[in-house]
Amino acid sequence: MFKLLKQDIDVIFDQDPAARTYFEVMLTYSGLHAIWSHRIAHLFYKKKFFFIARVISQISRFLTGIEIHPGAVIGKRFFIDHGMGVVIGETCEIGDNVTIFQGVTLGGTGKEKGKRHPTIKDNALIATGAKVLGSITIGESSKVGAGSVVLHDVPDHSTVVGIPGRVVIQNGQRVRKDLDHHKLPDPVSELLKEMQGEIERLQKELSELKE
Repeated sequence: MFKLLKQDIDVIFDQDPAARTYFEVMLTYSGLHAIWSHRIAHLFYKKKFFFIARVISQISRFLTGIEIHPGAVIGKRFFIDHGMGVVIGETCEIGDNVTIFQGVTLGGTGKEKGKRHPTIKDNALIATGAKVLGSITIGESSKVGAGSVVLHDVPDHSTVVGIPGRVVIQNGQRVRKDLDHHKLPDPVSELLKEMQGEIERLQKELSELKE
């Protein structure tokens, strides 16, 4: 257990250049506090002391702004950067060396029973504000872009962006070539063009009637 807790500290030094000393990290990093609280709560949860586990998780939520259900399974070297607003559901399974940022939700859709939360495989990264919902899998070494909403499985070594989330890079190769945001259609502009065309047609008909 001590080795696992030390790894939780070491990953912060690997991921965050602002981390300076062990003392600073242990006292001031809310993500670390939330992870350590979860590891304790999870031990009680596995022994079926559900009430104690939930009390610990709720106290941690109050102190850190990070909500991790005690039933979630979290691997080694899990890093929560900043962390405010992070929500991790009961049946989540998170592998080793996973990084998530503030505002991330690993939640359910409200439709499933049993396994109803995501599985995040080793070395994955979930960026700020992303929502990963349902009993789906985010593949090994995959990335979810900021603000994305992911509702389907993501293959290994992939990058997903958008609402709903779509794979744009897989195994280092670009999958979609039509996601240049500056080239996306403008529905308002298209409607105005249609209206302008209709006005010109009516004006032409009116001119013909006058003649």
